[in-house]
Amino acid sequence: MTHDDTTAAAVSGPGGTPPGPSPAWPGAADEAAPGVEAAPPSVTAPALGDDAPRPTGEAPDPAVATLPPELAEAARALFGDRLELAAAYAELLATDGVVRGLIGPREAPRIWDRHLLNCAAVAERIPPDASVLDVGSGAGLPGLVLAIARPDLTVTLVEPLARRTSFLVEVVENLGLAKTVRVFRGRAEEAATGSTGVGPFSADIVTARAVAPLDRLAAWCLPLTVRGGRLVAMKGASAADEIAEHAEAVAKLGGGEPTVQRCGVGVIEPPATVVEIVRERVVNQPRVKSAAKRSRGGRRRGR
Repeated sequence: MTHDDTTAAAVSGPGGTPPGPSPAWPGAADEAAPGVEAAPPSVTAPALGDDAPRPTGEAPDPAVATLPPELAEAARALFGDRLELAAAYAELLATDGVVRGLIGPREAPRIWDRHLLNCAAVAERIPPDASVLDVGSGAGLPGLVLAIARPDLTVTLVEPLARRTSFLVEVVENLGLAKTVRVFRGRAEEAATGSTGVGPFSADIVTARAVAPLDRLAAWCLPLTVRGGRLVAMKGASAADEIAEHAEAVAKLGGGEPTVQRCGVGVIEPPATVVEIVRERVVNQPRVKSAAKRSRGGRRRGR
């Protein structure tokens, strides 16, 4: 289940979008999706040299992912009795994640405060036993973190790049999360329409982190959200400005008025910032016309 990602940068879509998406179903031995070929227990990552540079030099030190003492109380509050599982994920991010270009080497010492705790705080905005779709999941942020912190959730990680989905499948297997987490390789649009022969997918909550501006994000994520469900997008200090700029576009897509929420107040500092949008209406989105094909002589066809 490998694909060539060399053209990903030239294609639009969340996180880059190579053609030919395919589903990856970790834990298929326990429960495979109907009509979907089960993924093998072990998935080998594509060879180095696809869409992102790799660090060089010595192998990453797992010790950099050790939970800092000053963050221990917050980590216990957010992960509870699954803190050990979160620590195992932190080590995978700091080692394999760095080697395979999913996490920058400078991010490894900041995995807990900048990534894990920040994402885990968002769990307070998700109701019990909800279904979650994480769009542009990358290394699993925030989707895998939410699955670790909240075992009551069922989580689908949507990611178009083969190198990343290979990592996600391996992490899900290694952490024993296959009963509640699945990985889908493809674009958000393909997950929503089922154009790959799998799906279509939808969920109570759709999450995204550092994927796109709010108008494009809503266009990708609201079709994946059940009516009355919510898009929960992790944003930074510019969240209010994005709402002011894109609220009209969100409304045209069937979304309600976006709101800013602070997560983890009194637990982490600074709190995590999310923009929430309720899908109030189901609207038909116009298809984007594809560019006319050129003949071998360079002229456009169809004119």
